[in-house]
Formats: sequence, C-alpha cells, structure tokens
Amino acid sequence: MKTKSKVPSLKSKVPSPKARDQTPGKEGRHSRFRVRGSRFKVHAQRPAAADYVSRYVCLAFALVLLTTGSAGPRPLKGALASPSFRLAWSARYAIGQEVTPRLRAIRLLSAVFLLMTSCSFPHNHTLDDPAGDSERQLTSGPGGRILSNTGVWSPDSQWIVYDTRPDAEGAVFSGSSIEMVNVVTGEVKELYRSRSDACCGVVTFHPHQWKVAFILGPEHPTPDWQYCAWHRKGVVVDVKRPGVKANLDACDITPPFTPGALRGGSHVHVWDPAGEWVSFTYEDHVLAQFKSPTLTNDINQRNVGVSVPRIPVQVNPTNPRNHDGGYFTVLATRTRAEPWPGSDEIQRACEEGWVGTNGYFHPDGSRQRHALAFQGQVLTRQSQPISEVFIADLPDDPTKPGDGPLCGTATRMPYPPAGTIQRRLTSTADRRFPGIQGPRHWLRSSPDGSWIAFLMKDDAGIAQLWTVSPNGSALRQVSKNPWPVASTFTWSPDGRQIAHVMDNSVCVTDVASGQTRRLTSRTDDASAPRPEACVFSPDGKRIAFMRRLPSPREPANQICVVEVRD
Repeated sequence: MKTKSKVPSLKSKVPSPKARDQTPGKEGRHSRFRVRGSRFKVHAQRPAAADYVSRYVCLAFALVLLTTGSAGPRPLKGALASPSFRLAWSARYAIGQEVTPRLRAIRLLSAVFLLMTSCSFPHNHTLDDPAGDSERQLTSGPGGRILSNTGVWSPDSQWIVYDTRPDAEGAVFSGSSIEMVNVVTGEVKELYRSRSDACCGVVTFHPHQWKVAFILGPEHPTPDWQYCAWHRKGVVVDVKRPGVKANLDACDITPPFTPGALRGGSHVHVWDPAGEWVSFTYEDHVLAQFKSPTLTNDINQRNVGVSVPRIPVQVNPTNPRNHDGGYFTVLATRTRAEPWPGSDEIQRACEEGWVGTNGYFHPDGSRQRHALAFQGQVLTRQSQPISEVFIADLPDDPTKPGDGPLCGTATRMPYPPAGTIQRRLTSTADRRFPGIQGPRHWLRSSPDGSWIAFLMKDDAGIAQLWTVSPNGSALRQVSKNPWPVASTFTWSPDGRQIAHVMDNSVCVTDVASGQTRRLTSRTDDASAPRPEACVFSPDGKRIAFMRRLPSPREPANQICVVEVRD
C-alpha cells in the first residue's frame, strides 16, 4: 500500500479572513484562499414575532389613513380661511382651501404603500454566516480530485475516497488512481492505480465493509474499443489489498449472450444501504451499432441496472473483451426509443438512488425491500422531453426472466427480471417550469424510505428541494430560498436534514420546517464549493465537499469537510 505524506497544517482551522489578509505573502494551505463573509440577508420563511407586530402596525395605520378624511374637504378656519393666505410656493393649489385634494392624494398613496408593505410576508429565511468556522481542507497541492455524489465515506466516517480525474467537474475520464484521505490525520493512501492505458474513477465505499467499487475503462484500448459509455465496467478493490481488483459485472458481447452478464458499460456503482446489491447506469455495446429504431431492432439507450451477489457469472472467453464477473447483473428499467407523447413510457432512465435503508412500505403495509428511484425522460403531449420521478420495485430474486431474456438479443435490449414494476411518481407537464430541473443530481431517499427528494424549479424559476412519496402523492416543496440549490445532495442519517450547496456555501435544510442554514462562509465564485458532491458522513457529524483552489501550477480540486453543529 502506497502512503503519501500528511497535509502539514491539517489540524489548524481555516484562519479568519482578517488573519489571512494580514499575511498576504505567507505561503500555506489557506494563504490564497479568502473566505469573505456574506452580508446579504433574505427574509425569513417564518418571520419572528417582531416582524409580525411591525406588519400589523403598518396595516392598521394604513387602514386609519384610508378611513379618515373621506367626507370631503372641510372649510378652513381662522387665519387659514383668509383670502390672503398663501403657501410658500406659487402654484395652482397654493390657496389654503385647495390643499385638501393634494393631501388626500398623498394620504391615499401612503396607505397603498403601507398596505403593500404589510402584506408582503417574505417566503424565506435569513442566512447568516456560520457562528463558528468548522471547515477544514484535507488535501493540498496540484493534481485531480473528484468526489462521487454519494458513498464517499468509509464505514467508520474517518476516510473519504476519491478519484484523480484532473478537470474541475470530472468530465474528462482520464484519472489513473483511486485514493482516500483521513479526516483526522490528513494521511493519503492510494488504493488502486490503473495499468495498461486504462483509466479509473467514480468511486464509492461499501457501507459496512472496507472495500470500494469504481469504473475501470478498457485495458489495452484499441481504435475500435476506446473508453465510452458502453465500453467500461465496475470493479471492486479491498482496502486491505490495494491494487488487487475483482470484476463486479460480467460482460458478454458475443451471441448467444449469457444471463447475468452485460453487453456494454456500467457507471456510478452504489451499494444499497445493506451492502448487498449494487445499482448503476448502463449503455449497450451491441445496440450501439444501430442508429435508429425499427420494428425489428432497439437502439442503445441509457438504463438503470443492479448487480446482486448470487452466483458468479462466467462467460465464453472467445472475444477478448468478454470477461467474468462476481455479481449477477440485470437491468431494472425498460425504455422505448420513441415513447408515446403524454404517456408514462420513457426514453432514458438515469440518476438513480436506493429507496430507504430497508426499502419502504406499500399502502397495504407490506414492505418493498429493494426499490430504485430514478429520473425517467418522458414526452409531454406537445412532444417536449422532460424528466420525471419514477420508481422500479424489484423482486427479491432478480435471476428469473420476465417479458424477455435477461441478456437481451442481438437486436433487443436486455429485459428486466420477472416481478419488476416500473411506476411514474410525478406528472409536472402543466407546471410553469415542468420536470426535474437544476444541476445534475441523483434522486435520494430519506432513510426510512417515506420520501424521495429531487430538484425542481418553483414558480419563480428557482431550483428548490422537493419530495414525493414512493407510493405517489402530492409534491411537497421543502426549500423556499431566493437562491437555487446548486449541487447534488444527501440526507443526514437521521433523516432530518439535507446537505447541499447554495449561494456559494455548504448548507443544510431542515426537511420538516424548510429552514436553511449555512455551514460555510460565502466565498467568491472561483473558490465556491463544487456542485458534484455534498455528502453526509455515516455518523452525521461531517459533510464532505470540494473546492477548486489555487495550487503552484494551476487551480486544483481539494477535498474539504465541515462539521455539522446544531
């Protein structure tokens, strides 16, 4: 196992902006990272008592203005009634008795203004900077670092695993190693280094065991077999045996195909909370040859699949790209290349998430142990593509074929196993901003399985957190902020909060009240928390995220954590 040096200043807290500004020439972990406190205030979703009192006082005063002086102008008395009385300016209404219409107009405008002020109850909360700065930067220096959107923490909440793709968002799949960093000591360990011109990335931890799963691209790539969505696989590495990989899914691209083996590439491998099944997204090499669908052939489309630890799958080794796998793998979704407009047919399934720590309960009280929520792309009645929330209820035994062969045919996509039920949970085509919106994100379920969280724009066009029941229900808007949710998100282990990035800060939103609070100070855009990951630790005490910060050669992603304090 290769061990890298510790980060020298790990135990020191992020210095205050004032302290950093006083030592501009000092080189160090935070010497060029200035956290600038936000002075922006937004209104409270539930105003304080003083706010309510002030509004009602304004409302009462406005009503007094509207109800007084409405009987017409009153004659002036005494000196004001004298014909020789004039105001200080020369104008048409300078005569004393003709001042009343102008005053009544001013009074009416004042009343309208006060009514508007008193009735404009804000729909959001004040977001102050955190009281104490508990953020720490764990890594430093040049090099790539990308966190996956979930599952980055070790079972004991002491290590964070990442890959080394060099660009900011990880869009270029050219990382060569899998590493993990200790959140207490800053020690960095290399778990795997790719060989034979292969690349690796998108790594997640097993929830209970010391092993990780990630994507491995083609070894010994050739012009006809380069890395792409249908040329990749999932592998597993035991942390205690770094550098030794085992294939997660099998691959067989030569007819007759093997049940339990894929014919293409898998992506973003995530264990279920029990640590048994693994979900992933999939694209098909065999069908990639077809450019358009016909009555006799499907085309390659993104789907969602699962790998289960039943019987290891062995395939025919005649093709050099075929390989065995340790898990039995099937697809969990069914897509159509040309879905009927306005129907529940989908042309793409992606960004999935396991539902519940132990599944969820149906309305009749029965438990659905394995289920995946995912984004399904449908066509509206006007043939516009939008993404909606779907769910796939999976059978306990996914090895039995359903409507077609599990491994598909030379012209058809693999079929889901018998007992799989695919359902639509949201129908948002008639909203002002229809469909799932906001930054790329994966659907995430509450630990008890009762709610599935996703992002959708409110009527003001701001991406907010929403939830829906896995049994189908009215949509519930969780957050009501003036800034959009700007990242993927995760639930706290107790199901009370959701972590996400917003307004250049790491934030948590209380699911019950919808109130959001900052955990990190607001920064400038260049060093703001990255949108790819905002991940609660298994013990609920920390959140892992990334910032892109200056390094000796060029800006580089750094792994950071922030404490979650009540």
